Amino acid sequence: MKTPRRFVNVELAREVHGDRVDRLAPFLFRVDELADRAVEAIASRPGPSGWAAFERALREGAAHAKDAPEAVRELVAFGERVPAWVEWPTCDRGGDMLMRAGLLGGLVLGARSLVLGYASPGGNKPLVMSGRLRDMAARRLNETARFVQAVSRRGGMRPHAEGWQITLKVRLIHAQVRRMILASGKWDEDAWGAPINQHDMAGTTLLFSLVLVDGLRTLGMTIPPEEAEAYMHLWRWAGWLIGVDPELLPTSELDAARLAELIAATQGPPDADARELTRVLLTSPLEVARTPAERRAAERRVRFGTAMCRELLGDELADGLGVARGRFRYELPILRRVVSGMEVAARNIPGARKRALAAGNRYWDRVVALGLQNASYDFPLPTGLAAA
Repeated sequence: MKTPRRFVNVELAREVHGDRVDRLAPFLFRVDELADRAVEAIASRPGPSGWAAFERALREGAAHAKDAPEAVRELVAFGERVPAWVEWPTCDRGGDMLMRAGLLGGLVLGARSLVLGYASPGGNKPLVMSGRLRDMAARRLNETARFVQAVSRRGGMRPHAEGWQITLKVRLIHAQVRRMILASGKWDEDAWGAPINQHDMAGTTLLFSLVLVDGLRTLGMTIPPEEAEAYMHLWRWAGWLIGVDPELLPTSELDAARLAELIAATQGPPDADARELTRVLLTSPLEVARTPAERRAAERRVRFGTAMCRELLGDELADGLGVARGRFRYELPILRRVVSGMEVAARNIPGARKRALAAGNRYWDRVVALGLQNASYDFPLPTGLAAA
């Protein structure tokens, strides 16, 4: 069985997970051929015309996009064919879970989900080579928040809705980064497998689903099993749409936890790239500070975010990622008690849950509005990799 060097501790992993280890390994070399064909077709068109045709197809439908390349229409048609297992009311209930979490959801997304993605010494290489975090950290983080919000909005993942469109755009961004990396001649397949491979795509879906649910519970939020399962259902559909192989899409929270354990069992410790990506992420508030007052506020946010990251990751991984220790960590148990108390109130006070959902929606709207900063959320195709 061919495996990249990043796939480690195989014998120990087999003792726990059996031959499932060997069935997972080939996905490190598998990619998303449908998206790859669409990106090649877009690149064959002059200037921005190929991407413009793709955007029209997203809005109007594959059948009406006569000017779009065939591969692009095929991709959009794939997204329009909704699997029989998708239940829209369940997707909406799942999205409500994140919306009602409000600020807590944003904290876990930034301080746990994204950092765990950077911690993979093989999976982080496309991000390093693309330069999309190092060169424009704040913008990429805002785009991620916008993506998660759009996916979680009620109705957002129905065909041609905003979350659905953004998900397919992100799918093509992944394919474009893969195309540029392979063309650069700098990719080491023997070390890392394929760039943005199926194994890592599935892992990323877990970061936005299982990892986020677990982090919210760590902070004291009560998420009943049926609510967690609805959220997992939403991200199963999002994973399908973004191009993850159906074999790797968990059907429940338990399935997701087992896959996460398997991925973690064969992953090496954080490397220098993981530590640098984590540093850039945690210090990103400083990037947009312009005045002394903004700088002081950003420094407080960095200290709090760093403490939150250590709390959500645990000391061993936080040490491996170079996450500093600080006084804020001693205040986090107070935060958990406050959150737990609010959860009790939400269960017992009529209308409290509905108000929490409304407040959470306002929080995500504010995050997106502040992150916009005279830019846009068009999710365009990247045109180049990071400078060597």
